[in-house]
Amino acid sequence: MSSSATAGIRTYKNYVNGEWVASASGQTFPVYDPSTEEVIAEVAAAGAADVDLAVKAARAAFDSGPWATTTAQDRGRVLFKLAEKIRQNSPQLAEIECRNTGKPIVEAEYDIADVATCFEYYGGLATKVLGSVNPVPANALSFTLREPVGVAGQIIPWNYPLLMAAWKLAPALAAGCTCVLKPAEQTPLTALEFANCFGEVGLPPGVVNILNGPGETAGAALVAHPGVDKIAFTGSAAVGKIIVKSAADTLKRVTLELGGKSPNIFFTDADWEASIDGALFGVFINQGEVCSAGSRILVEKKIYSKFVEAMTEKAKRIKLGAPLERDTKMGPLVSKEQYDRVSSYLELGKKEAKVAIGGGRPKQFGKGYYVEPTIFYDVDNTARIAREEIFGPVASVIPFDGEADAIRIANDTPYGLAAAVWTRDIYKAFRVVKSLRAGIVWVNHMQPTYVEAPWGGYKQSGFGRELGPWGLEEYLETKQVFVNLDETPIGWY
Repeated sequence: MSSSATAGIRTYKNYVNGEWVASASGQTFPVYDPSTEEVIAEVAAAGAADVDLAVKAARAAFDSGPWATTTAQDRGRVLFKLAEKIRQNSPQLAEIECRNTGKPIVEAEYDIADVATCFEYYGGLATKVLGSVNPVPANALSFTLREPVGVAGQIIPWNYPLLMAAWKLAPALAAGCTCVLKPAEQTPLTALEFANCFGEVGLPPGVVNILNGPGETAGAALVAHPGVDKIAFTGSAAVGKIIVKSAADTLKRVTLELGGKSPNIFFTDADWEASIDGALFGVFINQGEVCSAGSRILVEKKIYSKFVEAMTEKAKRIKLGAPLERDTKMGPLVSKEQYDRVSSYLELGKKEAKVAIGGGRPKQFGKGYYVEPTIFYDVDNTARIAREEIFGPVASVIPFDGEADAIRIANDTPYGLAAAVWTRDIYKAFRVVKSLRAGIVWVNHMQPTYVEAPWGGYKQSGFGRELGPWGLEEYLETKQVFVNLDETPIGWY
């Protein structure tokens, strides 16, 4: 079993080689409910010795275990079964995710449904990995094979715990890789619960291993381990840079989905009601703990004052509450550390700009890491609140003078994950789309994400892509095979 319960607090071990095992040190760490600040679980704390054990299990499973000879069709069937298990256990998983992250239960339910869809998609894609024949000027057959990259180390963020795990596990398994997954130390519970079904669906021991622990210990050891062939990481740009430097020592393949400071651009001719909703949804969904959050709201000057006023009035209706209450729109931030970080930016923002609404802790909550939805306006794009990723419910509204000015401001950022443009003018929309330096651009919408389409960024938002066939490509190697069909000697000497 994944856990045991003592006085309402569950204790979880690491999952290695198909078994639940305590950490080598015997140490554990607490996991909290951010809405009550109470401990809800104790989790085994992995260190370098645990990482070594898990990597060796993954390597053995890849090199000589039954997974090494499992056909693509059967790998796909395992993924379909995992999707079915997710759906069967979705109420429990959504509640755990909700309690562990603080996100509203309705959002958690959507996330868990997307997890199942992700496994289904890659279950179907497992049999669509195609090689090719290369026309060469010789009496020979040259062809290309696509093969799994090997052991993948996967480091998951805390904002969408099981969904981000699915984005990495599903394509890796479809490709034939084995995995060592490290959830965020703040939110490991749904990944650990998910592991309970691995044996039931026919996933051999060692194919997926799950280790808990801080990035500084478990994550760093995973990145540095010579037995790992690839690292997939979602998280901050600062940590992403550390990972690239460490992975360089063993020349691992690396894919990074990092932070953002996404521009959400509103022109005068945009649909008014849809625009106000899109501005608020883009930055306040999931308490603003979204890498693609439209936290820089760029508004054309002709409608700027009216837009700020309308946003402010509508933001007053956002229901902050307990995550398990179905009418809650915003729950608490994930941890005290994140609460303190966001709070420091709120104080900074009061010095850099004007406050339309929010700016502190809501008075109705005695406990929990709650922050008011906050709108700063008359923000200069050089301000820190406009340049640094806050990862909380904090909007910076910036005026612009026209199309060229909007593009200039939008691209004036070290990040390039996502952007959105709102206009009824299709010509303007496509001009702006082509000019924006971002990996994802939405037109008259903000945040829709589908497993069929690529996800990833430009600049310091990372490199590589997740989802769609692009996500599968990141877990495949390319091998050229040359078969000589000429029976005459080479004639070298």
